[in-house]
Amino acid sequence: MDFGYDQTTARLLAELRDFMTGWVHPAEEEFERQVREAPGRWEPPPVLDRLRAEARRRGLWNLFLPGEYGAGLTNLQYAPLAELTGWSPSLAPAALNCAAPDTGNMELLARFGTPQQRERWLVPLLDGRIRSAFAMTEPAVASSDATNIATRIERDGETYVVNGRKWFVTGAMDPRCELFIVMGRTDPAAPVRRQQSQLLVERDTPGVTVRRGMSVYGYEDREHGGHAEIDFVDVRVPAANLIDVEGSGFAISQARLGPGRIHHCMRLLGMAERALELMCRRVAGRRAFGGPLADQGVIRDWIAEARVRIEQARLLVLKAAWLMDTVGNRQAHTEIQGIKIVVPAVAEWVVDRAVQAHGAAGVSQDTVLARFWARARTLRLADGPDEVHRQSLARRELRRHGGDARRV
Repeated sequence: MDFGYDQTTARLLAELRDFMTGWVHPAEEEFERQVREAPGRWEPPPVLDRLRAEARRRGLWNLFLPGEYGAGLTNLQYAPLAELTGWSPSLAPAALNCAAPDTGNMELLARFGTPQQRERWLVPLLDGRIRSAFAMTEPAVASSDATNIATRIERDGETYVVNGRKWFVTGAMDPRCELFIVMGRTDPAAPVRRQQSQLLVERDTPGVTVRRGMSVYGYEDREHGGHAEIDFVDVRVPAANLIDVEGSGFAISQARLGPGRIHHCMRLLGMAERALELMCRRVAGRRAFGGPLADQGVIRDWIAEARVRIEQARLLVLKAAWLMDTVGNRQAHTEIQGIKIVVPAVAEWVVDRAVQAHGAAGVSQDTVLARFWARARTLRLADGPDEVHRQSLARRELRRHGGDARRV
């Protein structure tokens, strides 16, 4: 691997750093104030509109999407850009139209959607005119095993009928969210990974009821459109809204989650870097027990360990990105699972030490650290919990060495 940036990456990184410094970081206090002043409202704070307009003017838009619909960057080119947005995860990804779940949904539509589906939904998503959500997780089953999904999608002539309940549907509380991509079971008698399908459901379809917004460690995540619990009761949609073919839902979800996992990990590295910088600045400027906190051995141990852990995690992320670009997502499966296990834990560890170094300020609204910790801890569950990835990775390793993978 060549660890140097090519000209395109270097140029975009410089432009994005200028945007972050001049626009995003100065807007963070305004963002937090607007969130506090409008409790219970789910549309993104108005400051995001200003940032999105400026990002688009600068050409910093849809950087995540390769191919004809996006900026045409490889995963390796996008990695340092996504990491930089992680320094302000509540604002920067959304400002660049590079925030989940729209990113994954756009990738899904670009790869699996029909021309009509892409024209109807992908184009306005790329333009930032609407939002979307991905409805997979359910409250009544262990959704870490996607084959447990109980929502039914049944064919009835030229329509499909959807019945089920979903929750933690990110983005669905945003009034601009017009599309749900719903995963459900179309054929319970099929092989276990061919039972599910995915369907495009418009928000205003009769039978769709958004029951409530779900908080995450008390945060509403308004910048992402919140997380909703939704009922689908006899929801009838045209058969043309099926994505790909019946029975392909599980495979589509895996294809969607691969890029999403690496994007999350890229941003988590940025969060960890900012937390480390904040910790260093804090301990250098605070005195206790007769000297600067930075002179304490335990503090120096935290700082050194944080730097090593971040560097190790970044190397694994870059390797995963490089493999995705050169041999494809399927061949990079081990590395994608590896970063999903490692990077959230590293970010959580670094942020936790930064919180400790800040004392009471670290858990307050006066720093970004509490929000960072909640985000890092949540990502040990989102897109598959640690334990599922560990089990799958161990099974693959046993097969590689001739072991009995069935016992894992």
